Amino acid sequence: MKKTIALLLSAILLCTLLCACGKKEAASASAYDGTHPLVQFTIEKNDEIAGGAFTMELYPEYAPQTVDNFIRLVQDHFYDGLTFHRVVDGFMAQGGDPSLSGRSDSAQTIPGEFQSNGFAQNTLQHTRGVVSMARSNDPDSASSQFFICYDAAAFLDGNYAAFGKVIEGMDVVDSFTTVQRSYNALGEAAEPLNPIVIASAVVVDNAQ
Repeated sequence: MKKTIALLLSAILLCTLLCACGKKEAASASAYDGTHPLVQFTIEKNDEIAGGAFTMELYPEYAPQTVDNFIRLVQDHFYDGLTFHRVVDGFMAQGGDPSLSGRSDSAQTIPGEFQSNGFAQNTLQHTRGVVSMARSNDPDSASSQFFICYDAAAFLDGNYAAFGKVIEGMDVVDSFTTVQRSYNALGEAAEPLNPIVIASAVVVDNAQ
């Protein structure tokens, strides 16, 4: 009898712990309560660009873990001093590599929140100004590198985790294309000869 009661108590305790874990995950997914975090990037002036600031609006309802990871990196000042190392006319500007070479990321990777990776809720399209995560061939390899689209890139839709959009200062991002660039390993005229440096990235507010 005592053994039976002990087993029942153990089962109840396990159920309670599992329910608590479920509630914790749900709270994390809804932590923004319908608001959209705003992140401002400030770009240093150099000999070819005037610098300035642009603001991203992030969309956790489409890619919650991606937004959480991005905000964590911003709050840790991870992006301060890094560069946009790949700028391709008519396509996108990519940054967020701590080695400044395009071949590195932060220590932590995140699941790929896009449709071809089984994440159906992310229906964001890669249109002008949209912010999305870069990755390798591994769908769950995204980390710190991100890119901003210059034009629509429908072939990326459902295959990369779009999670925000530049809502102010897109002219600053456009100015990156005026910098002289060398060819990268992909054969693109994409590597700025004069580094495009991120002076700072900060969370500035929430938008409804």
